Amino acid sequence: MAIFFNPENALKRAEELIKVGQKQDALQVLHDLITSRSFRSWQKPHEKIMFRYVELCVDLKMGRFAKDGLIQYRNSCQQVNLTSFEEVTKKLLRLATEKAEQTLDKETLDVDDLEVTPWFKFLWETYRTVLEILRNNSKLQALYAITAHKALQFCKQYKRPTEFRRLCETMRNNLANLEKYRDQRDRPDLTEPETLQLYLDTRFGQLKVATELGLWQEAFRSVEDIYGLMCMVKKTPKSSLLVVYYSKLTEIFWTSSSHLFHAYAWLKLFRLQKSFNKNLSQKDLQLLASSVVLAALSVPPFGQAHGASRLEFEIEKGRNLRMANIIGFNLEPKLEGGDTLSRESLLQELVSSGVLSCATQEVKDLYHQLEHEFQPLDFGSNTKPLLDRISKLGGKLSAAPSLPEVHPSQYVPSLEKLATLRLLQHVSKMYQTMKIEFLAQLVPFLDFSDVEKILVDAVKHNFVAMKVDHVKGFVTFGNLGIESDELRDPLTIFAETMNKVRAMLFPASSKLGDVAPNLEETVEKEHKRLLARQSIIDKRKEEQERQQLEMEHEEEMRKLNLRMQTEVAEQKRLASEVEERRRQRILREIEVRELEKAQALLKNTERRRINGEERERNLLKLAKTMDYLERAKREESTPLIEAAYQQRLVEEEESHEREQQCEVELRRERHESNLKEKRRVTSMLSSESFGVNMEIFQNRVIRLREAEFERQKREKEEHLQARKQERDVKRKRIYYSKCEEEIIRKLQEEEEARKQRGPSQSSAKYIPKFRLSQATEVSGSADYQWGSRRLQHIGRDNAAPLVEGDQCGNGSERPGGDSWRSEEGRYSFRCSGPRSSFSSRTSQP
Repeated sequence: MAIFFNPENALKRAEELIKVGQKQDALQVLHDLITSRSFRSWQKPHEKIMFRYVELCVDLKMGRFAKDGLIQYRNSCQQVNLTSFEEVTKKLLRLATEKAEQTLDKETLDVDDLEVTPWFKFLWETYRTVLEILRNNSKLQALYAITAHKALQFCKQYKRPTEFRRLCETMRNNLANLEKYRDQRDRPDLTEPETLQLYLDTRFGQLKVATELGLWQEAFRSVEDIYGLMCMVKKTPKSSLLVVYYSKLTEIFWTSSSHLFHAYAWLKLFRLQKSFNKNLSQKDLQLLASSVVLAALSVPPFGQAHGASRLEFEIEKGRNLRMANIIGFNLEPKLEGGDTLSRESLLQELVSSGVLSCATQEVKDLYHQLEHEFQPLDFGSNTKPLLDRISKLGGKLSAAPSLPEVHPSQYVPSLEKLATLRLLQHVSKMYQTMKIEFLAQLVPFLDFSDVEKILVDAVKHNFVAMKVDHVKGFVTFGNLGIESDELRDPLTIFAETMNKVRAMLFPASSKLGDVAPNLEETVEKEHKRLLARQSIIDKRKEEQERQQLEMEHEEEMRKLNLRMQTEVAEQKRLASEVEERRRQRILREIEVRELEKAQALLKNTERRRINGEERERNLLKLAKTMDYLERAKREESTPLIEAAYQQRLVEEEESHEREQQCEVELRRERHESNLKEKRRVTSMLSSESFGVNMEIFQNRVIRLREAEFERQKREKEEHLQARKQERDVKRKRIYYSKCEEEIIRKLQEEEEARKQRGPSQSSAKYIPKFRLSQATEVSGSADYQWGSRRLQHIGRDNAAPLVEGDQCGNGSERPGGDSWRSEEGRYSFRCSGPRSSFSSRTSQP
């Protein structure tokens, strides 16, 4: 590792390495400089070095190096110049974004894994790295918010739901750590308005992106984040943010089929618009009020399913309390008591607060029809026209741009279901049996299959008691006796029977508490014990997570300290070696110099110092004199400058008037000239020869273009013919090269075989070397024809003798065997004569 005492020298060395194509080495040089001890105190050249460093990190996709460099530069700029650190971070994000956009490919972005899109993976890792470095720092919170918004837009633009969930979890953990480690230095203060607004803007942007991506579960978690943030600081956000909050809540609850909470969110949204939106028109107010009333009517008229357990009831109660706090935006929610959210209380509130009176007439009529009218036989015919008119309502609010389009038609299916339930309820009070065909006629807006599904749901929730007999074609209402009750709920019948037995055995005891006085207390204690156990388990999990985080933090700090100590020790060792070498060099130079020269140098230095001090005094005196002269000159020239300025204003005004007059004259002349030109062109167009000349010109252009087309066509055909000839030559050259290699390989194998046998084992007669050369020339004439001379070198270099039957004696063992009899062999033998122009041309390298 090279040591650079001057940072600019390191930058120059890196530039030299970049010019010769060694970017990795240049990055390593800058990384060693940035992580060195001399880089801890900020200097102006450091910013230029960091700019070059992040460029190399982006080019080489080295995210780990970029993270190390940003951490070191943040530490050096923390107390001096954070603006420089922000500029470096912004440049890193800008370069990564540009690289990703340059390689944009919509087909590759449809995959779930970013490994196949390396630049987008690098951009995503850059966002995560920057957020990790900037987290929970009061001086960098603005840059943190900007980076978070960019990361959210990245997930939105490229449809990345997985990365969006990870990003939300990261920001959620950062906020939790901010609340957990209160004694952290430079911790953001959420009570400050600017800090709170930044965090709120980030969370609301997260909520918007979640709804646009269709991640409703993540959107609800974002709503909980906003609510938790408000509970943390005990402040209510601005009305404009609350409008976005409740509008997104309505979408979330409607998608999750939580119609009751959806209606309450609409009510809060209506009150906000009515209170704070002064530009709200009467039409918009009617549309909002109609949506609130329709949302309330869409809530099913029954609650929890019949026969739910106590545990399910407690879970539902806790969920309702949680939703009530989120919808009501209570910053200090009560754990016990309070009003319960229900359909009846909501409708009463709509009537008492005047929301119903603000709705359209169709909505009012539908409300009275569904909630107050009792006309079983005319119920469906009276409700269907109202539903048809409501389905045509909706549109964009003119005075509420932050709200989406209001579509009351989305409530029509739920209203049809409610109307069917009311009809069944009314009919069950008047009739005991009814034909299925007649019941289907009473519901004109639904098929009987849909009515039957609604009927099953109503019986399940104990809303109506009825039975459908398809064999007989009847619907039976009311108490169904043993056939239905005992089969539906045998435990209830058993409990009633046991209650009668208890009354007979213990006539004086009229309450269950007399028989088992401690039963209720035991159940309550058991319930409390289970809740306490759940709380203890949650606390243990939180403690384990906290301990795990602390252990990871301590391990990271230990590794960081160990690395820093190692680097400091290495730097000290290198610095001491450099200092020792420098001291030895100076001692050697001092020993070589003569003492007289050293004394003369000292005298000359003293004389220069004295002369320099004298020059400095003279310059100071001259500067004062020039200052006095300049001040006096300016005092004298001020009135002259003012007079010249006034004179210049008068002259410019006159000049402006003259130029205006000249411009008017010039434009008048230009207009007259244009009129003359127009008349001339008009007369020319009206002449008889204009059409003839135009046709002649068109024919001339067509002939020229046809000639050009024929010329290009001939050139293309000539080019294709030349390419075809080149391909033929190349194929032939490859073929003969392969033949040459095969012959050489077989000769080498035979030569190796002869060396292994030896001259004593061969019974054939000896063949001299010149016979080998002749045989080689005969068998490899085709290859020699194409310029291959390796065969002759092999024959001359290998001194082993040939025997009969090896090369020339047995035709079955010579290279190629009887391949010379084939068409390819004949062609090669025909080419073994005098070298033709074709062979000489192709044998050239």
